[in-house]
Amino acid sequence: MRVLIGMSGGVDSSVAALLLKEQGFEVVGAIMSLWGQGGVFDILKEKLDSQEQKTLTHCACLSPDKQKDIEQARKVAEKLGIEFHVIDCSKEYEQIVINYFKEEYMQGRTPNPCVRCNQYVKFGAFWELAEKSGIKFDKFATGHYAKIEEENGKFFLRRGVNPKKDQSYFLYGLTQEQLSKTLMPLGSYTKEEIRDIARKNGFEVADKADSQDFYVGDYNDILNQEPKEGNIVDINGKVLGKHQGFWNYTIGQRKGIGVAAEAPLYVVELRKDTNEVVVAFKEDSLNKGLIATNVSLKLEKELACTVKIRSAQEPKPATIKPWGEKIAVEFDELQSPIATGQSAVFYDDETVLGGGIIESVF
Repeated sequence: MRVLIGMSGGVDSSVAALLLKEQGFEVVGAIMSLWGQGGVFDILKEKLDSQEQKTLTHCACLSPDKQKDIEQARKVAEKLGIEFHVIDCSKEYEQIVINYFKEEYMQGRTPNPCVRCNQYVKFGAFWELAEKSGIKFDKFATGHYAKIEEENGKFFLRRGVNPKKDQSYFLYGLTQEQLSKTLMPLGSYTKEEIRDIARKNGFEVADKADSQDFYVGDYNDILNQEPKEGNIVDINGKVLGKHQGFWNYTIGQRKGIGVAAEAPLYVVELRKDTNEVVVAFKEDSLNKGLIATNVSLKLEKELACTVKIRSAQEPKPATIKPWGEKIAVEFDELQSPIATGQSAVFYDDETVLGGGIIESVF
């Protein structure tokens, strides 16, 4: 069987390629080139060039210096003796991820670009462009820490064995067709085990830092907005201070708000129409539940499960129920401020049931 492995120049996808080869697959390596020419990329490059290098997060998916990652992936492919291809996905990435990110932020929501990228670029446009370029493959593989298991002809996405590295949250939107064609060889490994395998096989990327974000610079580079003064208000409408644009804040933010108070304040709402940032003390910032839209789960009746609303948290006990074409989630316990635009992912123990985009909270 011929397997196309999506490589990134990092340790995870490099070891995934090695494991697949050891399992007897004919492995072909390919990496997405996300940084393009002209338009938004020229704007971002200019902004990055004007920033101090120490302020940049170099471990990111979107960066003008990704050529280094491409060359590191190429070296691994050469070491393994497998084909290697570079697939230009910059146009698709701009349309699907960057533009979406900007539009969502300017609506006062907090999007998750990694979820969007996985569903529509990495497991979508990347496949299609690879096939159009003439690359033949039977299965697609990645270095994600998650599992895909088949039972009675149906494919299930399950959490990786290492809770701290589990990446199933970012993959909830994959369809049965996508899951049926995908291999994820790292789901049964911890990060430490993967680094050990890389070291034993002489991979230069064995100790390379993980990618921490989707963009190397400041999010404002992408938003490209001029400062616009607005009010910071409490939940009763009392003006507490000023800000320079609601898009500079995120729901749940506690530090750097710019308002002094007797106890920590949390951002609980961003009002784009009035350019207001609403803050509250912790006891007034908690949410009981949410409404999710664009859901990937067909739910016919109320169900007790666990729900994850942030990639770095453990799933929390909740009850989910149909809400028209949407899903309502009510947690057993109050949650810290929930951000609209993020994803809510539903779990039955280790199995991903589905998920959706958080439309509203209560």
